[in-house]
Amino acid sequence: MSMNLTPLKDLEISKHDIPAHGLIPNTSIQKKPLLIYRSAFPSNTSASQIESHLSSIGVVTPQWRYTMYSTSHFHSTSHEVLCISNGKAKLCFGHEENPKRVEETLSKGDVVIVPAGVGHRLLEDMSGGFEMVGSYPKGCNWDMCYGKKGEEDKVKGIGKLGWFEKDPVYGKDGPACG
Repeated sequence: MSMNLTPLKDLEISKHDIPAHGLIPNTSIQKKPLLIYRSAFPSNTSASQIESHLSSIGVVTPQWRYTMYSTSHFHSTSHEVLCISNGKAKLCFGHEENPKRVEETLSKGDVVIVPAGVGHRLLEDMSGGFEMVGSYPKGCNWDMCYGKKGEEDKVKGIGKLGWFEKDPVYGKDGPACG
């Protein structure tokens, strides 16, 4: 491990199973939880350091640096790893109208592993300049789904997606594969 990550024994992890809401499947298909790692990266870690760390683990490919869209959406063709590289924001997982949604305030250094099918959106950029490094499993191309009619066939494909062979941040002993 090239970077000085928070040791696994000290890492605060939350796992959330989110039931389907409308046409957004959330975790109902693969039964893999939404995972949040608090302060996995030290707060002085830059976006490029996060990208090189993820590349060194070799499970996901960093593809962009951006905020989160403020419209609920999900991906049917890929799981997603979001590493907060700047700022602080309130995010919603599962769809804002879902009574079982998860709302979390995340800050620089936090990591979210979003299984395919889990709706997510930005509720509030609390710091200005909220930014994440978005990464996807090697060979996966992400799509955009919004829980609308006509997406049912895409949603069916979620069941066929493989899970991570090792944790994208912590490698072979990481929580995503525990």
